[in-house]
Amino acid sequence: MTKVRKQGLSTRSIHGHGSRDAHGSPHVPVYDTTTFAFQSTADLLDVVDGRKPGSLYTRYGLNPSIFALEETLAGLEGAEMAWSFCSGMAAETALFLTHGRAGIVCIGDAYGGTLELLSSQLPLLGIKTHLILGSELDELDALLTTGARMVFFETPTNPTLEMLDIRAISAKAHACGALLAVDNTFASPVNQRPLELGADLIVHSATKYLGGHSDLTAGALMGSKELLMPVWNWRKNLGSMIAPATASLLARSLRTLVVRVRQQNETAQRVAESMARHPKVRRVFYPGLVDCPGHALAKEQMHGFGGMLSIEVAGGGEEATRVADRLKLFALAPSLGGAESLVTQPCTTTHHGLTAEERARRGISDAMLRLSVGLEDAEDLIADLEQALDSEIPSMAAT
Repeated sequence: MTKVRKQGLSTRSIHGHGSRDAHGSPHVPVYDTTTFAFQSTADLLDVVDGRKPGSLYTRYGLNPSIFALEETLAGLEGAEMAWSFCSGMAAETALFLTHGRAGIVCIGDAYGGTLELLSSQLPLLGIKTHLILGSELDELDALLTTGARMVFFETPTNPTLEMLDIRAISAKAHACGALLAVDNTFASPVNQRPLELGADLIVHSATKYLGGHSDLTAGALMGSKELLMPVWNWRKNLGSMIAPATASLLARSLRTLVVRVRQQNETAQRVAESMARHPKVRRVFYPGLVDCPGHALAKEQMHGFGGMLSIEVAGGGEEATRVADRLKLFALAPSLGGAESLVTQPCTTTHHGLTAEERARRGISDAMLRLSVGLEDAEDLIADLEQALDSEIPSMAAT
């Protein structure tokens, strides 16, 4: 019996939807269509009741452009199924409302909007949430035995690039009957595939590496059919469906995902090594550095170390602000994962909503700058950082 060979990630990113249209197009065109007509009521009911696949109504996600995208997304993470959303936060919200109502434990750092949703908004609906640090994992068992049924985390985390052990935490969660959901945005499927390590669900801000060009906003959720089907009504009735044009644009971006991320991995490694040697950088947060606390784990569960790193600038928060303002190639902007390099000071953007005390507890200092390394030449990015770090403040006598 001939063994069926699993296609590689690059192949799946291009051919994941598995079909060409009636005219031979290698990619599904934009069906910017609100509703789809049927030959008969019987045909309509077959689709409505799920007996046959088919397009019906775009807000429901039953649209050819969306179907094609979701087939590719599922294949990239090795998932049985994927749903796409209008944003990463929309995907997280549907995930938490579906599977987190009995209680959620969030481990480690996360995007500021995620922390706000968990700590301030979901409790208004009666959903118990618990936020613990990566250093507080000894509290997880007690939280799970008292009722929480979802464990959620990012790895590497935003913005400290902390590594969390997917396999070990998955075992703890499953032993207590809980699900594990992993935000794989920073790593992307190129560098890490959590389902293979025991996770049940994966969420992405597809705006970032999956989109890759800073020209779309989208989200994705991947997992088994059993876990994803209950999410469908939440997505439908919250109105968080991706638009067909955005779905088509995201499918375009996925075709170059592997080559983009692998290049960003290589460039970020060189930038991190250069910054680790710079006298005006107090610390570099990057799992690709041998002296990073999470390096050994990253080597074990990742296939590449990613395009994200953070640095702490010697001299404190004001000096970090001055460095950010002096950068020329690194654009001063939130977000990440695009072709162009970005810099942001988390205390002013992504984690501005946290109190200073909470940021300090999480190791997010005012002196921290988060760098999203793009597709520019490494030498040019390093030179830009060096000129910004080395520039002196003009003296009053010179002005």
